[in-house]
Amino acid sequence: MRHNETPEGRSVRLLRVGEQVRHALSEILMRGDVHDEVLASHPVSVTEVRMSPDLRHATVFVKPLLGADEAEVIAALKRNVRYLRGEVSRRVNTKYAAMLKFLPDESFDEGSHIDRLLRDPKVARDLSGDEEE
Repeated sequence: MRHNETPEGRSVRLLRVGEQVRHALSEILMRGDVHDEVLASHPVSVTEVRMSPDLRHATVFVKPLLGADEAEVIAALKRNVRYLRGEVSRRVNTKYAAMLKFLPDESFDEGSHIDRLLRDPKVARDLSGDEEE
């Protein structure tokens, strides 16, 4: 069965493993297992983990609480990537310990930008203009 996996089956597996990695990283960061001043003073949300098809690489999207000091937090995660990779490898049972790449999650910023645009008086006027005609 494994040799005949469909693309859909593989994508479900990638999503499942990505979610396991996300939970493991969230737990490690929440418990304060990483001995780093920046990470100790900044709560970090792991919003998404995207796994490569061979499960050897994980792109980890993170967002510090309130978006504070994002660059510092990303740098601290990169400094501690060896420790984090080892801890994730112990908690998530895969053949290889995935290489972790940390990126800031921009989706919140995009959502806020769209929300601001929709609240703009000009846009609100245009949206309600259909009803007035």
